[in-house]
Amino acid sequence: MANRADIGVIGGSGLYSLLDDAQEVELTTPYGPPSDVVTVGRIGARSVAFLPRHGRDHRYPPHRIPYRANLWALRSLGVRQVLAPSAVGSLRAEHGPGAIVVPDQLVDRTSGRVQTYYDAGGAVHVSFADPYCPTGRAVAVSAARSGGWDIVDGGTLVVIEGPRFSTRAESQWFARNGWTIVGMTGFPEAVLARELTLCYTSLSLVTDHDAGVEAGEGVTHEEVLRFFATNVTKMRSLVADAVEALPEERTCACSSALDGIKLPFDLP
Repeated sequence: MANRADIGVIGGSGLYSLLDDAQEVELTTPYGPPSDVVTVGRIGARSVAFLPRHGRDHRYPPHRIPYRANLWALRSLGVRQVLAPSAVGSLRAEHGPGAIVVPDQLVDRTSGRVQTYYDAGGAVHVSFADPYCPTGRAVAVSAARSGGWDIVDGGTLVVIEGPRFSTRAESQWFARNGWTIVGMTGFPEAVLARELTLCYTSLSLVTDHDAGVEAGEGVTHEEVLRFFATNVTKMRSLVADAVEALPEERTCACSSALDGIKLPFDLP
């Protein structure tokens, strides 16, 4: 099949120029179209599919992203490992703007988002104790260290519904719980990837301190976009380095997440 890829990157603006020999692929899925056309190309010797999470024109706010269609579309192209760069706020004074957090845990504080493929035809219970691929995490941490990032290896990403930012009280509550960063798009991406036996790794760029961490007016949309834009070239390099370092053969448990489970339909 033409236009196949082994690795998927779900990201935002500034990452569109990531690939060489790029071709656009229009896809449809049982869950509707993905956020946008998928661009398939190469990074070094690796075949990669890039999907803009919010659409190229940023038409989808976090709570309206077609998450199921996005992950299904990537798997249908052959993708089995996914890197997911995103912007996050820090809940820790010691982790300021410019840090890269590679979380190892996740807390879902969203509401109303469809978070499973298996909502009919029988129960499918997937292990999610460790939401992220351990192999992908190790690769991302190593690539970030080599790239000179302020790297945080591990931590908890709390995902809020959005599109609003947290109140100061909510932010302080998250911090008291020991959570590390806050974002709006890491869930249900991670669990949908697990339900498709995909390896999923979050690359979380801290763009700001969340409202409860420091005194002041709190985070603004313009602040987040401006900071991410100033770091996008460096982020492209990090993603490219991580892509080239991912193993060609998977030995992690992600690939066997559905072993022994009777599925109500065939996966692509």
